[in-house]
Amino acid sequence: MTIREMADRLQATVYAEPDQLDIDLEGAFGSDMMSDVLAFADDRDVLLTGLLNAQIVRTAHMLDMSCIIIVRGKSATEEIKTLAMQNHIALLETKMTMYEASGKLYEGGLGR
Repeated sequence: MTIREMADRLQATVYAEPDQLDIDLEGAFGSDMMSDVLAFADDRDVLLTGLLNAQIVRTAHMLDMSCIIIVRGKSATEEIKTLAMQNHIALLETKMTMYEASGKLYEGGLGR
């Protein structure tokens, strides 16, 4: 599923360069614990989180992830947005809960 398709499915606000929206990802990993993300996620996953600090971008960058989805209607700070853009990581914001967003992505064919 492409990042563009994820954004549409989640009715998300998007912070990304236009060419990033056509990146195709295979799975998703939802967590607010970045240690779990480092241990179990991989570069073909999108990260779903409700955590709002720079660690989400640093963690995604370490794993070469292309996209972070912030759930529960939270808004990224300018620091997070800037750091994501600098690291070529698409940032999406949705009002959906992590559970609901995960289900919508799975329903749309995302999974591994």
